[in-house]
Amino acid sequence: MLNARAKRLVAALPADFEAAIIGTEPNRFYLLDFDAGDAGHLLLLRDRLVYIIDSRYIEAANRDIQGAEVVLQQEALDQIYDILKSEGVRKVYLEDGSTIAAWEQMQKKFQGVAFDISGTLRKALAGLRAIKDAEEVARMEEAQRITDACFAHILPFIKPGVREMDLMLEMEHYMRSHGAQKVAFDTICVAGPNTSLPHGEPGAYQLQPGDFITMDFGARYKGYCADMTRTVALGEPGAEKRRVYDVVLRAHLAGLEAARPGMQGSAVDKVARDIIDAAGIDGRFGHGLGHAVGIEIHEQPAFSPKCQDVVQAGMMLTVEPGLYLEGRFGCRIEDTVLLTETGCRPLAKSPKALLVL
Repeated sequence: MLNARAKRLVAALPADFEAAIIGTEPNRFYLLDFDAGDAGHLLLLRDRLVYIIDSRYIEAANRDIQGAEVVLQQEALDQIYDILKSEGVRKVYLEDGSTIAAWEQMQKKFQGVAFDISGTLRKALAGLRAIKDAEEVARMEEAQRITDACFAHILPFIKPGVREMDLMLEMEHYMRSHGAQKVAFDTICVAGPNTSLPHGEPGAYQLQPGDFITMDFGARYKGYCADMTRTVALGEPGAEKRRVYDVVLRAHLAGLEAARPGMQGSAVDKVARDIIDAAGIDGRFGHGLGHAVGIEIHEQPAFSPKCQDVVQAGMMLTVEPGLYLEGRFGCRIEDTVLLTETGCRPLAKSPKALLVL
């Protein structure tokens, strides 16, 4: 019994493939569409997918998992070894992220079985996960819909004297109460001088007239992430902030124009980075232009100076240039985009022209 994703994985592995143990949470979720955190052991054979799970999750697993055998966990490694022996398996592929303790335990238990830790399994899974199928796209679109609605919801709360942390809590409550499974990552909601910190943490700072407010946030829906950043102004921001915003927006739009299949990640990054560099503003753009998104908020490939990977249709990546003036203010604008055959399609519907509240 194999579901469609497991069949694709078997086809992507070498012709002599016999078995694999999938040990990381995101990859287990990808193959099972079932989230039990770090619990459970997943064994892939050429014609069977076996999920060994403990009593805490067995009822839910039997109810929700399709295209895999669900087995109540007793002694998981013994159960796996029994299956391997019964199938005559001589070689097992492992993700190369196994802990030393787990690796030593398997070597001791699985007598007569060779292990492949070359990265073949990890790379095959990464290649499959990079190209989103129709169901994955639909879930990410719904996650983005909730995220867009959250942005519209929070704008009236942005007023002088409001603390960053209170805006963050309102945003996370809204997403959770309007369909999000959880937030995709810790919400960034920073204002004033804290916007110069790309990953600043919301705190007790109280918003002041003229501040930029940067919000980097996203909902998680049925296991898939949204990721969006918007920067808004509380009252008239002044000429300098407007100029910085304009440079970042132009870089963002140029990145969207450049993001299409066949481009190297570094080449897309360079298009946006050149615009920021040419502006000659005494600030920094120290992070990459973007990263892939899916089950995890940071996946591969990336739009970054070092990424030589060629992007393909069906990939989901962010386009998020920023400009940060240390100790003063910063600005970032971000969309998650779906690469199409001819370019890219941003998932976000929230406005990108500077909003002065």
